[in-house]
Amino acid sequence: MQFNNTWHRELSGFYSDVQPTPLRDARLLYHSAALAQDLQLDSRLFTQGHSALWSGEQLAEGMQPLAQVYSGHQFGIWAGQLGDGRGLLLGEQQLADGRKFDWHLKGAGLTPYSRMGDGRAVLRSTLREFLASEALHALGIPTTRALTVVTSHQPVRREQEERGAMLLRVAESHVRFGHFEHMYYAGEQDKVRQLADYVIRHHWPQWQQEPERYQLWFTDVVRRTARLIASWQSVGFAHGVLNTDNMSILGLTLDYGPFGFLDDYQPQFICNHSDHQGRYRFDYQPAVGLWNLNRLAHTLSGLLSASQLQQALAAYEPELMRVWGEKMRAKLGLMTQEKQDNDLLTGLLALMAREGSDYTRTFRLLSDSEQQQPRSALRDEFIDRETFDGWYQQWRTRILRDGGSDEQRQQQMKRANPALVLRNWLAQRAIDGAEQDDITELSRLHQALANPWEAPADAVDLLQRPPEWGKKLEVSCSS
Repeated sequence: MQFNNTWHRELSGFYSDVQPTPLRDARLLYHSAALAQDLQLDSRLFTQGHSALWSGEQLAEGMQPLAQVYSGHQFGIWAGQLGDGRGLLLGEQQLADGRKFDWHLKGAGLTPYSRMGDGRAVLRSTLREFLASEALHALGIPTTRALTVVTSHQPVRREQEERGAMLLRVAESHVRFGHFEHMYYAGEQDKVRQLADYVIRHHWPQWQQEPERYQLWFTDVVRRTARLIASWQSVGFAHGVLNTDNMSILGLTLDYGPFGFLDDYQPQFICNHSDHQGRYRFDYQPAVGLWNLNRLAHTLSGLLSASQLQQALAAYEPELMRVWGEKMRAKLGLMTQEKQDNDLLTGLLALMAREGSDYTRTFRLLSDSEQQQPRSALRDEFIDRETFDGWYQQWRTRILRDGGSDEQRQQQMKRANPALVLRNWLAQRAIDGAEQDDITELSRLHQALANPWEAPADAVDLLQRPPEWGKKLEVSCSS
């Protein structure tokens, strides 16, 4: 492994040097073999004899651990200085093909930015992030990745006493909107420019010499954010805490906490029980994304004129609607575009919302419908079958105009409509087992989520609607 610590070397003033504080008797619980292979890591590193590497007890050659400092707006209110309060950037792995990946250890102990926290993570939240980040990656949605989970019997206090854990997550970069906000509100305009030059140099090198590089870069950040949120909406994913410090400059899903995939289709779904005002409810995510981009734009006012910033921000809604439209047409099996397609979609969503239809299951069952079938198996999912029959006939008429075979259309739909998503009750079941040192369910769920487009023949229980207890699970920022 080779590490190239560009953040440490090029961004003095953006971090504090901090060494990890290992958990007592930490051991490697689980890892992503697929990600390890992508990172060209030797499989022997994941045997129990190497737990020290994943727990921060032993650093790989070349690592220079640091805690990043940033600020942010939390729930719409300026929160001031934040930073890595329980995580450390251990180093940046440099692969032979030129790619660079941050190794970030969450739960690594106290830092200068821990505020009133303990610098720790619990097994419950660690496994939720591990599963969610790998699940979104398999769905083709940009995200940080999760490599290892380390656990210990050392207790950590949240709402109750829980087992301590550490997560090693990997990303091209952990630069956040909040990094720019921190320097801007500190009056460090030169640092804002320094950070912008850094991210362009390392992630948008094609624009380094362009006179309009800042506008090109910021416009791409806007579009990446729009594409990310459109992708979330298409699969029914709610992030839960879209504070500006949880927004990635690369358009990655970052900082999994009280996330949730839709079970029943409820546009007003709030996955975070700490979000009493519903600021981050599912159907508000697109608007919140733009609000956060406006906060980022404010920090760039020393680099770009007001008209340039407005021009870049104006790219958000068209990109969001373009990507969302493409994804939702694919979910409906439409191979061409017509003006009335939105009416077809909103008609189905309205019926689903009225009846509390399962979001994932509804679209997946629709994927099996055939052009010449007067009725669909999806019909049995609805109480108001007369309304569904009317909608279904409109849909049949529309796909017949597209032409093509059922096989071709069904194949497309099943690449847009996953059979399996990470429902909270599935994650909880895996957590319950892991807390008893049984990773059977964790491993089974993780492997199934790696191919969400195929219904696992040997794990049909993973495709079920949540049981009654699963509907009552509450997750918060500590999750």
